[in-house]
Amino acid sequence: MAFTGSSLCTSFKQEILVGTHNFTASSGNTFKLALYTNSASLTAATTAFTSSGEASGTGYTAGGANLTAVTPTTSGTTAFCDFADLTFASSTITARGAMIYNSSASNKSVAILDFGADKSSSAGDFTISFPTADASNAIIRLA
Repeated sequence: MAFTGSSLCTSFKQEILVGTHNFTASSGNTFKLALYTNSASLTAATTAFTSSGEASGTGYTAGGANLTAVTPTTSGTTAFCDFADLTFASSTITARGAMIYNSSASNKSVAILDFGADKSSSAGDFTISFPTADASNAIIRLA
């Protein structure tokens, strides 16, 4: 099995503490999302983007696509950031999961997303819908 659940990458947690990643929407790093098939081996121990097991298909470019960051904020004692939904338009793709990575910082991995099963599009939109950007649901939360 390629995926063992969604997680923030362990290396990312350490890199946050040394200032590797800047999520500021207007002037921060470039974050990307790459799609993967069930043949990929991605876990919390993944440290960087890899093309091994990456999905392919019409409407998808190797390396994935740029994400639009939502500037980090806080609510209560939780800091969080999120991304705008991402659509691979008019695509024919099958993917089991995804990786968010920082292409501005040597392609360091941020998070592994497990879709729970193969998801597909056939000459249609393949959309990654991120959760609500709040302290309880945002894709990246530090509590």
